[in-house]
Amino acid sequence: MAGEYKAPLNLGSGRMISINELVVMISRIAGKEVTIKNINGPKGVNGRTSDNTLITEKLGWQPPDRLEEGLTKTYNWIQSLI
Repeated sequence: MAGEYKAPLNLGSGRMISINELVVMISRIAGKEVTIKNINGPKGVNGRTSDNTLITEKLGWQPPDRLEEGLTKTYNWIQSLI
């Protein structure tokens, strides 16, 4: 994709996903059963998302939400190496 805008832009899904949801998603892709055990400790961020306002404004484009597809491709690629 070409554009005149030359500064960095955020690029990612606008969907909020928690770390626990990410673990479940990856375990499903890997066909592995996992048990999530959250323990008491320092509280960090609960999830991640990308603010795509600037890329939409500058390029008139929004990235599709295909996290599962990207993780599946990445997992399969890693599996092919081992």
